[in-house]
Amino acid sequence: MIVDSHRLGSGEEAASIAAILTERGLGGDSADLDARLDHFRRDRSQRAQSARQLAERWAKQVAAGEPFGIEDHSPSTGIMLALAFPDRVARNRGNGSFVLANGRGASVEQTSALAKSPYIAVAELTGTAANGRILLAAPITQTQIEQQFADHIQTDDEVTFDRSAMALRARRRKKLHAITLSEQPLSIVPSAETARVLADGLVAAGIDRLPWSKPLKQWRDRVMFLRAASPDEWPDLSDNALAESRDDWLVPALFHKISLASFSAGDLSDALMALLPWDMRTRLDREAPTHFEAPTGTSLPIDYEAEQGPTIAVRLQELFGLTIHPSIAKGKIPLVLELLSPAHRPVQVTRDLPGFWRGSYAAVRTDLRGRYPRHPWPEDPASAPPTRRVKPRGT
Repeated sequence: MIVDSHRLGSGEEAASIAAILTERGLGGDSADLDARLDHFRRDRSQRAQSARQLAERWAKQVAAGEPFGIEDHSPSTGIMLALAFPDRVARNRGNGSFVLANGRGASVEQTSALAKSPYIAVAELTGTAANGRILLAAPITQTQIEQQFADHIQTDDEVTFDRSAMALRARRRKKLHAITLSEQPLSIVPSAETARVLADGLVAAGIDRLPWSKPLKQWRDRVMFLRAASPDEWPDLSDNALAESRDDWLVPALFHKISLASFSAGDLSDALMALLPWDMRTRLDREAPTHFEAPTGTSLPIDYEAEQGPTIAVRLQELFGLTIHPSIAKGKIPLVLELLSPAHRPVQVTRDLPGFWRGSYAAVRTDLRGRYPRHPWPEDPASAPPTRRVKPRGT
């Protein structure tokens, strides 16, 4: 510190700082080095006089042996401290808390003038690496840091994911090791790298945050339904599996995107459906159809998310004449039938329609005839024509 400060025309000042650093309590106990220097200069005690004489000898030794020319820069106390402890240049994080260039965290009493300094150079500190206590420091400006440590300052462009906005943010950061000196926003140029950052951010936020449409949810449920029966044939589209395989389907779909808002339900559908080969898509439509067509011609959506298994809700009368229970997956899985009244109120749930016709239908018929007298309620529903209509008047 004394040598480098001598080159800047302040060798004697640096020697006084060195004396204070080597003699505990010299100049008082303030954490502000400038305050200690001022007290040290005015101190007329024998100890202080001896320390000043020692500092003078140090300065003369450096001046005598230093071959370099002297520049009259008059560096600040903070600059001279930073010459001695370049890894302890620190940035204020607020409330007297600082982060040092070496990555340590430390704080100073909030009543100290140092607590309001944007940057300081730390001479002494104690405590843990994450939460140290600053015992001695001096202010330093950002301009001084950038001039003194220009060779150590890096400028990097960073693209990060902003979870609150579900979008990418780009910034140019100027850093001295662990401390950020400045940052400014940048416009984002979409690329493979930004797509990966966006994909990682979206996955971390949750697969369910993606723009799932109702048809796409059903498509995934259909695939997962068939996978449960044949795991070697059908892909795993669970949240965990999709997160793990994001490089295969999500990253390519985000090459020209910078936010979740710019990623449509159609984009998501195209990306996911590409995971299923064309021949498997044909099988999917055949073995796990989206709808069941009732004997009346009504197209009824199949609920693959239902707890009891793939389910359709259908008016009981539309199944008259049906003697084989509806099924999917090549006939392996019977559909759960939620049988409804003409008013679409639940009547019965069954996985065995022929058994229902033969059994509890008689009791259901008695109840429904009383509540819906204008509707047909045949004694033998298995041989009656299906209908969506009431009986003609007068019958």
